[in-house]
Amino acid sequence: MSRALTSATVTSPDFYALEELLAPEEIELRDRVRAFCEREVTPRINNYWERAEFPFELVPKIAELGIAGGTVQGHGSPGMSAVAAGLVAAEWARADGSIGTFYGVHSFLAMQSIALLGSEEQRERWLPAMARMERIGAFALTEPRHGSDAVALETSARRDGDSYVLDGQKKWIGNGTIADHVLVWARGEDGAVGGYVVDKGTPGYEATVMTGKTALRAVWQAEITLNGVRVPAENKLENCSSFRDVSTVLDRTRYTVAWRALGLATAAYELALAHALQREQFGQSIAGYQLVQDKLARMLAEITAMQLMCWRLSTLADAGRMTAAMASLAKMNHAAKARAIVADARDILGGDGILIEHHVARHHADMEAVFTFEGTDSVQSLIVGREITGLSAITGRRPAR
Repeated sequence: MSRALTSATVTSPDFYALEELLAPEEIELRDRVRAFCEREVTPRINNYWERAEFPFELVPKIAELGIAGGTVQGHGSPGMSAVAAGLVAAEWARADGSIGTFYGVHSFLAMQSIALLGSEEQRERWLPAMARMERIGAFALTEPRHGSDAVALETSARRDGDSYVLDGQKKWIGNGTIADHVLVWARGEDGAVGGYVVDKGTPGYEATVMTGKTALRAVWQAEITLNGVRVPAENKLENCSSFRDVSTVLDRTRYTVAWRALGLATAAYELALAHALQREQFGQSIAGYQLVQDKLARMLAEITAMQLMCWRLSTLADAGRMTAAMASLAKMNHAAKARAIVADARDILGGDGILIEHHVARHHADMEAVFTFEGTDSVQSLIVGREITGLSAITGRRPAR
């Protein structure tokens, strides 16, 4: 275990008593994941992160938590509230962004896509084993030429007898080299986007681990080549007929990214406070200096605002009232605020802030990925801007209402 202070040294911030707004089962889920992370993740993740290796040993232990699938109802999944799913996402991020990405791709993207867009037969075929984490999922949307404009994806699917044949490339696909079921989004011969589940070992599917990353190093993203990949017709998601359906999944999962930003910010604040209380310079704890207290106070203010915004957004999601723009507003705000908080934490730790054993260096690097994925800061602002003006600055067209 690292000799550095961990986030468990100080009390997790709850300045406005948000705990009182949570249901007992939500608190239990959060605390179960938190205890697991403090016991299993924090003591060992730095070594994996530094070596850019995925911690396979943790997968069966995560499975035992019984939380795969998040808000998915039935088929072995826990059917969490959106608030509970957000709390879980925050706890993973509070411990480590890489593990949070592994879990989020599997539970919030792959499993949620099947739950929302698959037929009942498809849900029953894939989800139970995925809920037990006997089968791992991946979500292959982003392409080398299409990130923010994923709607323009070029991967193709053509019908050939009782199969579809996929050709194309994907990039930045979390779990893409280890997944048993990779959900590939491709454009059909009619121009419509569909989802196709590619099973592990299918000929023509080649995935290579991306190297050289400076963030989320302990989770493997893949570059994928699809060369005549033949997928049984029954592996096409039955209820997906356009990119709008894909957007429905992304809208439903984006709010968890706001929670992940909150989790990273919380970890950075806790570590900075613990360090400031312990570290002495010029004969006293640096926590007693005005400059440090000013930073800590402002960090806490932002975290408290983020907590309340996350909670409200998730209660709206549970009520079926969350919009895409609401999720984008939270992701835009929280990613930017968390980025600043982690930078302040690194500053408070001084030289220790760039040593991985103190954890803040890892969070500082990982926050750069969170700032970008599932919609960049600029794209999120334009989604919100479209909502408040009625004009699309992305396409230049007035959106249909």
